[in-house]
Amino acid sequence: MLATMARTLVVKATAGADAPERCAQAFTVAATAAAAGVDVSLWLTGESTWFALPGRAQEFALPHSAPLAELLHVILTTGTVTACTQCAARRDIGPGDVLPGVRIAGAAVFVEEAMAEGAQALVY
Repeated sequence: MLATMARTLVVKATAGADAPERCAQAFTVAATAAAAGVDVSLWLTGESTWFALPGRAQEFALPHSAPLAELLHVILTTGTVTACTQCAARRDIGPGDVLPGVRIAGAAVFVEEAMAEGAQALVY
């Protein structure tokens, strides 16, 4: 049913290990939508930017939550994952540091995606 919808879900994760439930919610919603066939764009901002790096998602654990690394894999396989330009720069993360498939882009690209016809943006 969801796969027939011509909409894009743009999810902005603003939290990481500093707010694990909010972080896990963003990844869970994005991965669930992606698995259902929805076009998903996950934005990693603030402390969630660290999950753009290899091995970081594997370090995250939250009881009763799906493993973050598995959720990220689903999204990377079927959708788009973007690390915020400024957030990455503040953490000395460059394009050569991130997981394959993760791009670094700024606010103009986020606004373009969020404002596109048929887009739904959620911020966690």
